[in-house]
Formats: sequence, structure tokens, C-alpha cells
Amino acid sequence: MSELWTAEEAARATCGALQGGDRWSATGVSIDTRSLEPGDFFVALKDVRDGHEFLAQAFVSGASAALISDASKADGLGPTLVVGDVLDSLRKLGEAARDRCAAKRIAVTGSVGKTSTKEALAACLAASGPTHRSIKSYNNHWGVPLTLSRMPRESAFGVFEIGMNHRGEILPLTQLVRPHAALVTTIAPAHVENLGSLESVADEKGDVYAGLEPGGAALVPNEAPHASRLIAAAERNGATLIRFGRDAGCEARLIRFDMDETGSNAEADILGRVIRYRVGVEGAHWALNSVAALAAVDVVGADLDAAAFALEHLRAVDGRGVAAKVRAPFGEFMLVDDSYNANPVSMAAAFSTLSARRPGQGGRRIAALGDMLELGPDERAYHAGLAEPLDKAGVDLVFAAGPRMAALMEALPQSRRGGYAENADALIPIICGSLHAGDVVLVKGSNGSKMSRVVSALRRLEGEG
Repeated sequence: MSELWTAEEAARATCGALQGGDRWSATGVSIDTRSLEPGDFFVALKDVRDGHEFLAQAFVSGASAALISDASKADGLGPTLVVGDVLDSLRKLGEAARDRCAAKRIAVTGSVGKTSTKEALAACLAASGPTHRSIKSYNNHWGVPLTLSRMPRESAFGVFEIGMNHRGEILPLTQLVRPHAALVTTIAPAHVENLGSLESVADEKGDVYAGLEPGGAALVPNEAPHASRLIAAAERNGATLIRFGRDAGCEARLIRFDMDETGSNAEADILGRVIRYRVGVEGAHWALNSVAALAAVDVVGADLDAAAFALEHLRAVDGRGVAAKVRAPFGEFMLVDDSYNANPVSMAAAFSTLSARRPGQGGRRIAALGDMLELGPDERAYHAGLAEPLDKAGVDLVFAAGPRMAALMEALPQSRRGGYAENADALIPIICGSLHAGDVVLVKGSNGSKMSRVVSALRRLEGEG
């Protein structure tokens, strides 16, 4: 692997003191000894656990050096860079990586679809040059600077996911990334419990435009609730405004989007140029997310045709719509794992995608749903409101887990109630005992509702019998 940091560069970036050696170089940056690779620069963050407790293990695993604030914890273990505050120094490392690299940077935020859109952007940009991106959902106060610090100096493009739970979290992160283009996927009632209103959610997401490089592009979801607040934020920050949606006035406009069982065929006008392309992963949400991704690719100077071709080769991310056949004792059924997260908008999109799937002979469309969290005082109404999109999508049976989902079960007709339990674990025997050959089963809920346990149980049916 190529050299990412030398001792001298890291010390200069952080204003830290080198101890135990100044000849080292690092090929990566790690905050976790479980995934640390030989040659990584270990950053001893104090978060859930104090990284200083794992210094010995980091060096045993092959760390080239460690960034620490307590020199007494590293006596004789290996080379260290001692600083006053490890997290602040990680930010400085990220800033230095950003400033030494000519990469065009794109920031992605939004209530729904951040990670999948980030992955799509990375795939699209990689067709034009070396592309660096956030891994997993590294989108918080340590994830964003960590991602920046890992950016190779030869990168042509960088894609950074930016998340939040409370007001004021996005601004310092976008100011750290300083994107050339910033994209808000949509606005939905995620984290509204913490922010108080959908308007506050929109204002927080709109802060992503405040970090734009001069003349940078603000990509705005034209059909999202309170899009006007996003447009105002873009204009306030002197951004080049690019609206994406279905409306004729949008700079990036979806013309056609036809879903099938393995993806979708689409046509869009991207900044005055009509592009026809295929999205190789299922999902109604890809209609506008693909348009946004192509527009972002275009404004940072990447090859639009190559990007459109790359969309055909997209695959779903674990927990976000991965579909697989399960050969159970009673026969084969299709399992769709969308258990990583949920809010009313992403639920409706998942139901729409489920409607495009054809059950096998004698099979049914089934939704196994867990609570949507952080929706605030209107949470029962949001859950009950899922009855309408479920009906529109032609979902035959609904199994639900969690106290909030009780409101949905009450709103459903008796014929659509498959079963209810207080939690995901209690739902497992109910749904496992109710499936038939040919069924298509969608599992979705907020991560905290633990619907991934239902997914695991359904997968285990493969080995039974």
C-alpha cells in the first residue's frame, strides 16, 4: 500500500510531539484494534471506550505509531505522537489531508438514503478517477474527520456522508469537508424527536451548504417537505442551485423510471442533457437519488456517461434492501433485508419496491415491520399512517413488532394482520410459522427495533429440515 502519513507530516498537521521514534510512516488510519491493519496509524480516541486502553493490542496488531494524549500509557510500546486532545488532532489530520489533495469533494446528507447515495456516487466517480469515500455509516463527529484523514493524496474525488441526531451537528462537519458539491437526499421525520419539528430537520440539513467551497453546488430535493428552506440556505451561502425532481423547472429532472424485479430503467435530463440508464438495484428511492447522484457527478467534472453506466452495476448494501432466496423446509421464499433503518418516507419507498416483486406460485407479499424511532409526539400517527402505502402497494400480510407498531396493526383491516408481538424476538416464532413457499418477505424497522434478529432467524430456516 502507498504511504498515507509520515511521522513528520502527522506531527506538523497536529502540532504534536513525536516520542519513541520519528522515522515511521503509516499506510492507513484506525480507531479500532479489531479492524486495524499492519501499518495503520492508531488513533486512541476517547469515546465509548478510551482508546489508550488498547495501545498494547494496537502495536501487537502491527500499528506503525499511535496518536495519544496520555504519554504514560505508551511507555515502551512503540512510536507515538502526543497531543493535547486526540479528537481535535484527528480533525487537524483530516484538514491536512483535505488541503494537500486536489480531490473534488461531495458531501451527502438527508433524512433517508445517505449511505446508498454515497455508495452510488463513489461507484459513479470511480469510473473517472481514484475515488475515496466514507465506509459504513462513518458520518458523525469522529467518522467524518477519520474519513478525511484516510484520503490518499492522489484521490481525484472524495464522497463524505454527513449525519446528525441533534441541531448544530452538521455545520462543523461540512466546514471540515469543505465540499465542492453538497447533496441533501430528502427531508423526512427522522430525528424529529430531538429537533422538535420537520422545519428544524430541514434547517439542520440545509446547514450542509454552509461549508461549500466558493461557487460550489447545492443539490436540493425539489419535492421534499420544506424544500424552500433548503433553497433559502443554498442562496444564503452563495451556492450554485441545482434542484432535482420530476418538475419541469428542475435543473436535474427525472423523465421516466420503470421498476422491475432486478432494478429500474430510467431517463433523466441532467443539466440540459438527456441520459438513459439502468439502476442495477431494486428500490423506488433510486428514482430521485440516481438523478441527484448523476447531477453531482456532472458538476464536479466527472464523466457523465461513465457514471450512468456504473449505476447498472450497483448492488444493495447489507441491511438496506439486499434480497436473497431462502430454501426453507416448506419451500423457497424471497427475503428482503431492509432492517438497518426506517422512517415513514423510507417505509413507503420499501413498500413500493415490494409491490414490484412477484411472489412465486401461491406466495404472498409480506411486510415484517419494527418500530420507527425518534419521531416525536406524533409517532402513533406516523405508524398508523403506514396502512395507506401498504394497501397501495398490495401487501398481503403485515407482521409487526414494538409498542409503536401497535398503532399500525389497529389501522389495518383484519385480513392484512399477520401477527403482532411486543418486540422482534417475540415476533420470530410467529412469522417463521406463518410463511409459505413463494412468499416475498420484507423486513424493515429502525436499527434500535432490532429487526435484524428477524432477518437472521429467517435466514436460519435455510439449514432446517
